[in-house]
Amino acid sequence: MITSLLSSPAFIWIAMIVIMLLSMLISNRLQSRFAKYKEVPLNISGAEVAQRMLASHGIRDVQITCIEGTLTDHYNPQTKTVNLSKDVYYGKHVAAAAVAAHECGHVVQHQVGYLPLRMRSALVPVVSFANNIVSWVLLAGVLLVEAFPQLLWAGIILFALTTLFSFVTLPVEINASARAVGWLEDAGIVSYETKDMAVDALKWAAYTYVIAAIGSLANLLYYITIARNRR
Repeated sequence: MITSLLSSPAFIWIAMIVIMLLSMLISNRLQSRFAKYKEVPLNISGAEVAQRMLASHGIRDVQITCIEGTLTDHYNPQTKTVNLSKDVYYGKHVAAAAVAAHECGHVVQHQVGYLPLRMRSALVPVVSFANNIVSWVLLAGVLLVEAFPQLLWAGIILFALTTLFSFVTLPVEINASARAVGWLEDAGIVSYETKDMAVDALKWAAYTYVIAAIGSLANLLYYITIARNRR
């Protein structure tokens, strides 16, 4: 009974609505947390935090760049660049330090060969291909499910790859945050009080990945339910 309930379209639709509402709540909370911790000053900018963290790990072949946008910060292993948004790059506050250190945490993962990051990197080309066509394959599969059910299952397999990518991303992001906070504390950049602020900011950032993974799983179950109900 429980299995049939979990796989019912009505239950999955309700779950997807709940996930959407939670996603909005987490996004708003993340922005409010970062806005709050931008008001807590430090005597070092995000760019300087990144430079110091990379240097402390003996990493000298990664550039730190400034990019447009808000919370658009990311590490690109292909170009070996830590890309920080303007507010993080120039900002001298707890939020900037936390974000900059987090992105450098990914660089350290890359340097030490952190397994989940290697798995995620291996999935990138496959997932990029899947993302380009999965929506069209699923749409065609739903429309032609009676005549050509194999097409929907092909779309489900493609979508499953993107769901797998979302879940592999979780330990990568959580570990990068742990590395960031540990280094910030060891380097004396954050105090006992400001460490908790950095942890809180990165925690809400991690929640966005968690809810995205759960949302992807809910969508996957929805498409599987459609395919099974049309057998």
